[in-house]
Amino acid sequence: MWPFICQFIEKLFRETIEPAVRGANTHLSTFSFTKVDVGQQPLRINGVKVYTENVDKRQIILDLQISFVGNCEIDLEIKRYFCRAGVQSIQIHGTMRVILEPLIGDMPLVGALSVFFLRKPLIEINWTGLTNLLDIPGLNGLSDTIILDIISNYLVLPNRITVPLVSEVQIAQLRFPIPKGVLRIHFIEAQDLQGKDTYLKGLVKGKSDPYGIIRVGNQIFQSKVIKENLSPKWNEVYEALVYEHPGQELEIELFDEDPDKDDFLGSLMIDLIEVEKERLLDEWFALDEVPRGKLHLKLEWLTLMPNASNLDKVLTDIRADKDQANDGLSSSLLILYLDSARNLPVGNAVGAPLGAPFLVANLAAFSHTVSPIRYKTNEPVWEENFTFFIHNPKRQDLEVEVKDEQHQCSLGHLKIPLSQLLTSDDMTMNQRFQLSNSGPNSTLKMKIALRVLHLEKQERSPDHQHSAQVKRPSVSKEGRKISVRSQMSASPGSGDSSTAPCTPVIGSGDKPGGEERAQPVEASPQGPRDLGRSSSSLQAVATCSPSHVSVKEPTPSIASDISLPIATQELRQRLRQLENGTTLGQSPLGQIQLTIRHSSQRNKLVVVVHSCRNLIAFSEDGSDPYVRVYLLPDKRRSGRRKTHVSKRTLNPVFDQSFDFSVSLPEVQRRTLDVAVKNSGGFLSKDKGLLGKVSLKNIFELAKGWTQWYDLTEDGTRPHVVT
Repeated sequence: MWPFICQFIEKLFRETIEPAVRGANTHLSTFSFTKVDVGQQPLRINGVKVYTENVDKRQIILDLQISFVGNCEIDLEIKRYFCRAGVQSIQIHGTMRVILEPLIGDMPLVGALSVFFLRKPLIEINWTGLTNLLDIPGLNGLSDTIILDIISNYLVLPNRITVPLVSEVQIAQLRFPIPKGVLRIHFIEAQDLQGKDTYLKGLVKGKSDPYGIIRVGNQIFQSKVIKENLSPKWNEVYEALVYEHPGQELEIELFDEDPDKDDFLGSLMIDLIEVEKERLLDEWFALDEVPRGKLHLKLEWLTLMPNASNLDKVLTDIRADKDQANDGLSSSLLILYLDSARNLPVGNAVGAPLGAPFLVANLAAFSHTVSPIRYKTNEPVWEENFTFFIHNPKRQDLEVEVKDEQHQCSLGHLKIPLSQLLTSDDMTMNQRFQLSNSGPNSTLKMKIALRVLHLEKQERSPDHQHSAQVKRPSVSKEGRKISVRSQMSASPGSGDSSTAPCTPVIGSGDKPGGEERAQPVEASPQGPRDLGRSSSSLQAVATCSPSHVSVKEPTPSIASDISLPIATQELRQRLRQLENGTTLGQSPLGQIQLTIRHSSQRNKLVVVVHSCRNLIAFSEDGSDPYVRVYLLPDKRRSGRRKTHVSKRTLNPVFDQSFDFSVSLPEVQRRTLDVAVKNSGGFLSKDKGLLGKVSLKNIFELAKGWTQWYDLTEDGTRPHVVT
């Protein structure tokens, strides 16, 4: 199939991208591709996820974890400036969404194919002649980094590539769908952030100048900077469009502003499908990838209503009925689909050449949008989509003007009061509009839709708890504490069960695992102990100061079963004692459930330890199991990951996520070493190994699959339980 995909890509470059580049700038009018060869190395799909819930029955949604490393040859030329450049190789890693819709009753059963990325993919391009290209007028303000950002954003929502498979499909409706909803983000405050600023060459610890970066798809917001404060209060509000909420996330990163390079203060990822279910979330969230810090957010999911029945209430709630905008809040959303124009006047003089029309849309002082320029035509076809947040549609007007970039003149304008949409069917107008101060037959074809932003409040019981999927950290709370502990210096002879210098205070929501939770639960990156955790319990969690972290890289743990084969011998002896003349089952040591996936966006291998079942008992009360993970050949203490200890159970549930910073090509040279061990005191006779799993071919496993593995005494023969 790859050769035919290459033919399609070459056709896409020559018939779509090349004309678009020529029309983007007058200096690029002689732009052309002289060679397009994508290479022989095909695109690799490392994992596939199919959505079965919260999906329209007329569509199929797939998420593909893709990886492309190709030695392609793409040569381009701009004859006007005798400039030649090209691409020798390209790498793309990320999660690509494929939507098959609408489903039809005739072959090929699918009307169209839409492809896009939910978040910015990782792209690396090896250029040739880039300096020559950047010397061209109009391009000299660019750089390779800016070009990569432009390419990446073009591939991310709301941008998408739509390929019709049948002629009857409405391609414009698929390319520019109405958003699923609007996410209102109240970026309130943070507490207990790290102090990154230092004085006197690091001898004196200072504070930080924190600010936040908020991302939803390719929509990026940046908060103001709060100087010299570890508990900043921003109290800012942002509104973001959500087009595909299954699998899409709200991403937040905090940084300390510095003159040279800003320091990282923590991150947070929240699944938007759960925000839609909850409608309103007002909570404190612990920051990931840092020892301490938490962030206070208020998230509102706003539904797009096609009628004005709730408009007055919405206007009152945001005080827009009094010409006031409460924190810049919006009451509605205006969606403008710009199709084309006809019979535009040609310049100011008789016989003037065809111009370069473009459109400017304004909504008073709130929004300003400019369409692409279409060169050498008086009947331009744009097929572009624009959205505007509206404060009060009863008092605002949409002003549209068509201009000629070549002759620097106006070709006509149009003014539409938004109040007209309130009385239209479905609050939508789809027609050709007559332009004023233009030709007698000059028209503009547009489709305009108004949607009221409504917050649906749900009735909840007093003991309602939020879903565990609302917060999706890269590492769980317990995992972050353990990773900090693992870097601390320990006395010789301390093993995996050694006590860390600081102990977290367990909040009201923390309960140790017991026999009543013996059966495995559905996998999730978070443990059951995080369900419904309130802000008060978050405040009760103690964190370790980074001042305790050892600067010297520690040596491998001498008590680890990796360096002590006697642990394996003791386990074999225990197996013989358990057998005692009887025949043991196929999995005498029990089984462990793992999920292994590689995040190309974060360049990390993620291992989720879900649960174990049918472990052997170390005493009459059962066992106190925990799981230790290494990514070999790294045997250092800083490379070790551990779960919490589940007391007195042979079927523990952990649901903890750990990550390792490693590239996808490097994964195939690594071995994942997983050991289930029994906890105990330093001199306890019940402390020891319960079973191991050693996975060498994790390159194939790192596709996000969840599987059960048989535990063995030495980790070999990792049989997959089907």
